[in-house]
Amino acid sequence: MSARTLWEEGRQPGHEVVALAAALTMTAVTVDLLLDDSLSYFFDLSFVSVCVGVALAVRPRDFFTIGVLPPLLMLTVCVLLAVADTDVLARPTDGVVQATVTGLAHHMVALGTGYALCLAVLVVRQRSGRRPERADDPVEAPQQPDRRVG
Repeated sequence: MSARTLWEEGRQPGHEVVALAAALTMTAVTVDLLLDDSLSYFFDLSFVSVCVGVALAVRPRDFFTIGVLPPLLMLTVCVLLAVADTDVLARPTDGVVQATVTGLAHHMVALGTGYALCLAVLVVRQRSGRRPERADDPVEAPQQPDRRVG
């Protein structure tokens, strides 16, 4: 029996992975704001890493949840920062909506990269599939029909 590959490792439920992604992203925001008064490349790199990590960690039946997560996660970060402190994302005189749009625009490369890599990892995991002869994973093992007579 062979060991699992990187593409077969993810077994965490989607809701747990979403919570982890939110916690890691907000931690990256906090660390970045402690280092500087605005979001920098540190946040962008952290965001891309979180996107790839969650795509590797989630179980196959929750791929859709993670497939829509990166844009929602970035939007949530920008809205929370725009409400809490507009200066972090935009000019102090900008409103919440303008600061949110400005934050999304400034970090669109990280969003696009993280989203593309997340989807690419999910596609590779989907295509790699599971070998049906694996008996150590009862959730993914196919059911054999009952052939008892009588």
